[in-house]
Amino acid sequence: MPELNYLIFLGCVIPYRISSYEISTRKVLDKLGVELVEMPEFNCCGFPLDPINHDMMLTLAAQNLCLAEQQNLNIMTLCNGCFGTLNHVNKELKEDKKLREKVNVYLKEIGMEFEGTTKVKHLIHVLAENIGVERIKDAVQNPLNPLRVAQHSGCHIIRPAKYVGSDDPENPTVLKKLINVTGAECLNYLDEMECCGAPIIGVNEKLPLQLAREKLDHIRAVGAQALITVCPFCHMMYDLNQPRIEKTFNEKFGIPVLHYTQLLGLAMGFSPEELAFKQLRVNASEIVTK
Repeated sequence: MPELNYLIFLGCVIPYRISSYEISTRKVLDKLGVELVEMPEFNCCGFPLDPINHDMMLTLAAQNLCLAEQQNLNIMTLCNGCFGTLNHVNKELKEDKKLREKVNVYLKEIGMEFEGTTKVKHLIHVLAENIGVERIKDAVQNPLNPLRVAQHSGCHIIRPAKYVGSDDPENPTVLKKLINVTGAECLNYLDEMECCGAPIIGVNEKLPLQLAREKLDHIRAVGAQALITVCPFCHMMYDLNQPRIEKTFNEKFGIPVLHYTQLLGLAMGFSPEELAFKQLRVNASEIVTK
């Protein structure tokens, strides 16, 4: 499989609600020499169905994996949830013969068979492991110092370690290193590893807003000028919902929330317009000016 060719899996949320993530990703990866192959027939990764219908989740994920196998390409996701599900199912089916046989019975009805010949990576794994920090550093034309930012890795690209294994789940450093290579300083803050709260917002609105408020408060406390995310759900929680959080708790944060690829894109010399900054809910014009 070509090292820098990936079948891009966009998932359900990004194309319809967070296209700024896709736009900025395509810009920076193209400049870094990564070829993204489209996956027009993909379906939902299956994440929303587990544990309601576990077999359906497995089959939906396996169908996407089969599409990658047919093209002899590895999958690259932008969504943490999609990565967590596809990566988990891929490894589980490879290791569990009985489960693989069970899922293949379902897949046979649509003319597919899972063979286990592909890998699943998140965007930051591709950047850190396949492209590498030095190559990214060479592409930086506009170092972002003295910008000071905080990061939110999200849950599914570092946990569970049994299935991910590419970073320390208690003290992840991959995203921090990728941020630092842009010239921006990545600050540590209290409770960095806490969940954004997005997974439960459909059943309990108050708790996730409280979780996000606490994170924003801790980020503000260390003097970060922006928050950097790599997950569409986390991004929506902190950017799209930030005005709602401010209204609910009668506070003002005004913390811009950037996709990592927007931060990297700025450092690589792309304009805010090219990186879809206008789609951000929290105004980031001050960051650009600095």
